[in-house]
Amino acid sequence: MWSAELNQFLELASKYYGTDWAAMCFTFIQLYLLGNGKRIGFVFGIFATLSWTAFGIMAGSIANPIANSIFLVMNIRGLLKWTEMEAETE
Repeated sequence: MWSAELNQFLELASKYYGTDWAAMCFTFIQLYLLGNGKRIGFVFGIFATLSWTAFGIMAGSIANPIANSIFLVMNIRGLLKWTEMEAETE
């Protein structure tokens, strides 16, 4: 009984090769770090958007990769702006 349910769970959990799980974890880490004022949060945001994009492509979504391409640019911009602001204050 448990074996069939466990197999079904594992099949569903690995359907997208873990890209959805990685994206979720990267997103949570990004939000936590940015909420604590840590610039590295943008790096995790970049990993999150790449993971979400891969997931969206595998899931057959059109909107997901488009939105995450924009989020990717915004994360890169945030990282660069933060670096500029730190350089100006030194």
